Amino acid sequence: MAHPSMLLHRPLASLPSSTFFFLPATLAFFTTLFILFYIFTTPPLFISHQHKHNLKYPLGPSQSSPLTPILPSNGSFHLSAKFPLNDVFGGEDGTLSPVSSRSHFGSKRNSMNDIDVFHDGDIFLEDYHQMNRSFKIYVYPHRRDDPFAHAFLPVDFQPGGNYASESYFKKALMNSHFITKDPRKADLFFLPFSIARLRHDRRVGGGGIQSFIRDYISNISTKYPYWNRTGGADHFYVACHSIGRSAMAKAEEVKLNAIQIVCSSSYFLPGYVAHKDASLPQVWPRTDDPPTITTSKRNKLAFFAGAINSPVREKLVKFWRNDSEIYAHFGRLKTPYADEILGSKFCLHVKGFEVNTARIADSLYYGCVPIILANYYDLPFADILNWKSFSIAVVTVDIPLLKKILRGITSYEYSSLRGNVLKVRKHFQWHVPPIDFDAFFMVMYELWLRRSCIRMSND
Repeated sequence: MAHPSMLLHRPLASLPSSTFFFLPATLAFFTTLFILFYIFTTPPLFISHQHKHNLKYPLGPSQSSPLTPILPSNGSFHLSAKFPLNDVFGGEDGTLSPVSSRSHFGSKRNSMNDIDVFHDGDIFLEDYHQMNRSFKIYVYPHRRDDPFAHAFLPVDFQPGGNYASESYFKKALMNSHFITKDPRKADLFFLPFSIARLRHDRRVGGGGIQSFIRDYISNISTKYPYWNRTGGADHFYVACHSIGRSAMAKAEEVKLNAIQIVCSSSYFLPGYVAHKDASLPQVWPRTDDPPTITTSKRNKLAFFAGAINSPVREKLVKFWRNDSEIYAHFGRLKTPYADEILGSKFCLHVKGFEVNTARIADSLYYGCVPIILANYYDLPFADILNWKSFSIAVVTVDIPLLKKILRGITSYEYSSLRGNVLKVRKHFQWHVPPIDFDAFFMVMYELWLRRSCIRMSND
């Protein structure tokens, strides 16, 4: 038999046919062994703590985060002394009780750690503390004798009405420690125009806002160098009225580049870019402390009241208008709105003209578990709060199954949901002046997450 080394020098045609099978098979065998060895000896990939907070996963209806951070198996948090546990989570004794949660379709989940009100409480508190120390905002200045000072400067009264969130934010920001008068120290730049106030200005109105915003951006980009450095990527504006979506039609660079903090935050709309933009909670202003009521006095299964201004609401009323457990009202109520919410276990947030209404904040304020019927809604603070821990999202096609879904929630699960409602409702309230972890500070945290990692030179 020939020496093995001689096979390398023999013509291929002279090699036995079995050789052509043996060589590839041997190569495949050893490749497989190498892959298996690599898999079993390589440690799993982890996201570093340093950069984990930059991963944001908004949870819309029927969507869940593919990489929701998993908490320690005991459900505990390691909190700094600056923020005691009960200050953040709202529990009477600061303890966390693991509870089973439900998916947006009502099916049970097995993981006990996915239901905490934050995606990751450790990182949130660490980042929150850093934000308070270092985050700086530069606001383009406007004098009080400016013809549009009422639209640029904060209001000098207590904000009110359905779109008050916009005014509350500006009023709080302008009096906060986040403001810097030195643009070189700024992380972000605030465009202080008020969509709500321009809408009511007869010189502008709804039809003139687009031209007003276009001219405003042209003016600041000519007068200051900051917009042109990034094309507006480190700028932001705040708007709660839905007209804010179309206000940027003549200023495409604002819509495409700037951070939009808006109430009408829908994945379905081409002008809203999730991760770049963020949802502003629509909150009806209230100055009193939230009321408390025992679960036993909540005799209604679910409650909704509002105008029938969308196909979703039409469908809801069609199926449940005359039901004895789900109270679906349209038009004026005969009883106080607050009493109806206080007497209901679940309160329905149903899409109207837009995905947003103040009903989620209403529900939380009165201790009612929100049921969200608004497809594609990028929920407020969704990359901070785990909405599955305190609400149920139902796709609108399942409106006929609503009672079955709600009845399928056990008393233990409902108690867990409502307990978390009481923990998170502080994040959906405005205060003058703002207080830690209220709506203002949560919006600031959303902005902090979206700041640029590289500060541009002002030279």
